[in-house]
Amino acid sequence: MTDYFHMKIDADKIGTISTLGLAYVGDGVFELMVRTWLCLHGKATPRNLHRAAVKYVAAPAQAAVGRRILPLLTPTEEDVFRRGRNTNPHSIPKNASRADYQAATALEALFGWLYLQGDLARLNELFDVMMAEEGV
Repeated sequence: MTDYFHMKIDADKIGTISTLGLAYVGDGVFELMVRTWLCLHGKATPRNLHRAAVKYVAAPAQAAVGRRILPLLTPTEEDVFRRGRNTNPHSIPKNASRADYQAATALEALFGWLYLQGDLARLNELFDVMMAEEGV
């Protein structure tokens, strides 16, 4: 049975996944981390959890926190981030600029890539840096 909460896929297999596929997985990983962070830090009432989560997972917010981690990325992580940023999205949400949407896709691709490798420690390290300015 596959343990989908603790992935450890080899690099060759991850290499077969499109950048948008990595971003799709990373979007879910990032949202789960934000939701958990909100609950653990009492950042929102149950009634307002969705609204609070959207504040962090919207493209402009992801682009902003993604910039915080750029200096910390390894060369390989930078490559995944750059590939994510350079993907050509089919549509861009109204609330995001093209640059923000591409930066958000880059962050999501990196999170998907790290998750599929099973590098949860690195995911947590980067997420902590991203959320450090949130006052916790």
